[in-house]
Amino acid sequence: MIISEETKLDNPVWYSLSENHQQFAIDYGNTKFYNPNYGPFGGFIALENTAMATQKYSALIDNYFVVGEKPEIAPNLKIAKELVCLQMVINEKIQLPIDIEIVKLTTDHNEILCDLVNLVQPGYFKNKTILLGDYYGIFKDNQLIAVTGERMKMNTFTELSAIITHPDYTGKGYAKQLITHVVNTIFDQAKVPFLHVAETNLGAIALYQKLGFTTRRKMSFWNITK
Repeated sequence: MIISEETKLDNPVWYSLSENHQQFAIDYGNTKFYNPNYGPFGGFIALENTAMATQKYSALIDNYFVVGEKPEIAPNLKIAKELVCLQMVINEKIQLPIDIEIVKLTTDHNEILCDLVNLVQPGYFKNKTILLGDYYGIFKDNQLIAVTGERMKMNTFTELSAIITHPDYTGKGYAKQLITHVVNTIFDQAKVPFLHVAETNLGAIALYQKLGFTTRRKMSFWNITK
């Protein structure tokens, strides 16, 4: 069966680990996970071996997500929750002037980047997540106050992720500036940007829609724990 490029978005972790992010994959056959130092995510193309794969991956990390269809899991594991997200895609550059300095982050910034992301959205950003793509930040008084970067990468699509503003600096338009910069940079690389946002995060969804993102589908993140 021939899979279209857009259809790959139905299984974004699997195709990222099969394409641009092969070097970060732990491959259990029909189920693949990111090396847990880079991210706590997996995907599969065949349900029958997901129980075995979750058993093996759980020896490496206690808390993680399978993205897409509901997996079968090992008997000693549990699905703690189903996080339902909107998968949103944008099809053209954002026409918005950028009037603040945006800094491309390096591994020298990794500690402050991890601290900021995990302050706002704990559990997703790992010590080597910065190596999955390019991350950009805004500084104020030498403090990193807002970031946005890239996570999953396929041949055609690149995911925006870690769209984070420090709670003391929200409402000032920093996320809008960073999203514009990252989206337009991805288009300059001849890729199409997409993102995932919890369906309950109405403020973020409204911002993304205003910038030109449209909802493609709902996507479940199955949180698996011991």
